[in-house]
Amino acid sequence: MKLSRVLVAVAAVAALGLAGCAKQAAAKDDTVKVGILQLINQTALDDARKGFTQELARQGYKGNKIKIDYVNANGDQANLSTMAQRLAKDDNDVNLAIATPAAQAMQKADAKTPLVFTAVTDPVAAGVVKSMSHTRTNATGVVDLVNIAKQVKYMHRVFPKAKTIGMVYNASEQNSIVQIKDAKKACKQLGLKVVTRTVSSTNDVEQATLSVARASDAIYLPTDNTMAAAMSTVGKVSKQTKVPVVAGAGTMVEAGGVVTQGINYKDLGVQTAKLAIKILKGKKVSNLPVETPAKVTVIKNEKMMQLFGLSDADVE
Repeated sequence: MKLSRVLVAVAAVAALGLAGCAKQAAAKDDTVKVGILQLINQTALDDARKGFTQELARQGYKGNKIKIDYVNANGDQANLSTMAQRLAKDDNDVNLAIATPAAQAMQKADAKTPLVFTAVTDPVAAGVVKSMSHTRTNATGVVDLVNIAKQVKYMHRVFPKAKTIGMVYNASEQNSIVQIKDAKKACKQLGLKVVTRTVSSTNDVEQATLSVARASDAIYLPTDNTMAAAMSTVGKVSKQTKVPVVAGAGTMVEAGGVVTQGINYKDLGVQTAKLAIKILKGKKVSNLPVETPAKVTVIKNEKMMQLFGLSDADVE
């Protein structure tokens, strides 16, 4: 009789232990795994990431409900490849790539795990998707491309006396190549002359910007990651030469430009998170077209506006 009671007690304890393990397994299964690969530390990309993670948290993906593996390549292509391969091995539920080179590297490393991207200018030209409406790959996301022709026309309206437009960009960034092509076309239609310089790293920005400023009446910068990371330097050159800078991204304006019609990158991250959540809830990537920014607004740098004698009425 005593032996029977002991066996019953042992069985009960074992059952409780198994139940506890089952609960732990269930809890583990409920944890969403998200990998994040960011190209470089710069305000626009940081804001996109913050918007993404904050929206996930707002939708309940926080605490033990989510595990985020965030890596940053610091602008190094070799780092991008290594980090993308690492995330590919993590068996994530979804990966986020921030900026075009990150999206390209992540997809090359893992063409199966759902991939959402943000702060990518032209995912078709970059080879990340087949088309905006039907991606036909494992990727979808939100582009940061605004209408370049409208931006250039806006610059021309704000600075009508500028006849020669300087442009500085990193020629190794596919997103920048696309934008510069469109900007040159828009300038030609307006009868404006274009002077360009290229950079390979932030170390080249000051010299290239100074060179362009000396040959230009105004400078237009695309949403180039290298230039964005060095906008304080660009702003210094702009003040020194008295040549205004209109940048593609609002964060670039805030860091050294004068004004633009652009987007808020935190909003872009929020919009991207909503796509990721649809995937986490069972939507197929193939049924989620690439999205464009929901809102474009006038973004101003008040101090730089004062330097160039502009009022709010001049830029609205």
